[in-house]
Amino acid sequence: MHLAYPAVLSALLFCTGLYGVLARRNAILVLMSVELMLNAVNLNLVAFDVWLSRTAEETLHSGQALTLFTIAIAAAEIGIGLAIVLAVHRSRGTSDIDKLRDTAEGHASDGPDRDARTAEKTEKTEATA
Repeated sequence: MHLAYPAVLSALLFCTGLYGVLARRNAILVLMSVELMLNAVNLNLVAFDVWLSRTAEETLHSGQALTLFTIAIAAAEIGIGLAIVLAVHRSRGTSDIDKLRDTAEGHASDGPDRDARTAEKTEKTEATA
């Protein structure tokens, strides 16, 4: 098999993942797109490793070993990323990236009853003082 076939497939997978990262609003879909990009890189590593091992007469297979490490790191990354997304979803009620960014920057209000909650907190601090 020619090297062009896995290289083209890898480029298509990577471009699909890049589109998913740039266009999606849901954090879980963004994580899935990052995984797709990592798998495209893994496909390239294995394809080039096989191609170079045929020409160099080496049996080290460094690309395949690096692919195994990349898969392990990606599994840990998706586990931690999913835990963070679930914690944020539980605390804020949404996993929409744009809403989370606005909340973190302080541009969006917490809701229509924000002023009532602020007044209630002020009354509680005055009552305890």
